[in-house]
Amino acid sequence: HMSNMPMKLGFIGCGNMGSAFIGGVIRSGYAQPDEIIAAEPLAEGRERVKSQYAIHVTDSNTYVLSQAQTVFLCVKPQVVDRVLAEIRDVVEDYQLIVTIVAGKPLAYYDEAFGREKHIKVIRLMPNTPALIGQGMTAVCANPYAAQGDLNEVLRIVESLGLAEVVPEELFDTVTAVSGSSPSCVFMFIEALADAAVRGGMSRVQAYKFVSQAVAGSAQLVLQTGRHPAELKDMVCSPAGTSIEAVQTLEEHGFRAAVIEAMGAAGERSARMRLN
Repeated sequence: HMSNMPMKLGFIGCGNMGSAFIGGVIRSGYAQPDEIIAAEPLAEGRERVKSQYAIHVTDSNTYVLSQAQTVFLCVKPQVVDRVLAEIRDVVEDYQLIVTIVAGKPLAYYDEAFGREKHIKVIRLMPNTPALIGQGMTAVCANPYAAQGDLNEVLRIVESLGLAEVVPEELFDTVTAVSGSSPSCVFMFIEALADAAVRGGMSRVQAYKFVSQAVAGSAQLVLQTGRHPAELKDMVCSPAGTSIEAVQTLEEHGFRAAVIEAMGAAGERSARMRLN
């Protein structure tokens, strides 16, 4: 049944995130370019991924399903209804659909494919640092996907950074803390750089110093496994500059502002899902 599938991976849509996945699986050696096929409606999009990655391209979503056993859905939420209506009659129960479409729960795919079909679906919530292989991706699977399918997808996703299996009911929270938090971090970086510029540093240099400080601090937490408060205490020497900064942030409700911002993002995600 499966031997007639010449491709290892198929992609429907190859925008930023789809392209990141294609690049990741090739770099990690999971798949060779000639084992990958991607569908993209626009000719210029097809040419771009073809020249960049040397993969097979097509304008037909159904053709991708006829060629690959594992198919990534990397389309915008607005068009996913149309894409699923198009492929529902050709998808088979031995195929694996991996979706990065935001805000659509696993149950939505059951409905779209027809409940009697038992299509295996694994849902991902990646974030934009995945574009440079520093992503944090949440993964959940429907009941039809086997442990082997999940392991395969984790291998693929780990070519773009870290991945964790998370129950779907936490996906609104994940959307906030890994999906939306980069926007807050970028604002933080910008503000820190504004301070450096105010202190006389050039804008270009300020962004470099600050971004490296933020990236390095995060790596210190990940690599030492130490509690962030402990690392903060190490930096704050008695009567020094760091504790001065900490106290000023506390005065201005820094932590409360961050927690409320993430809460608001999570609630927004839940509202989008219900609409």
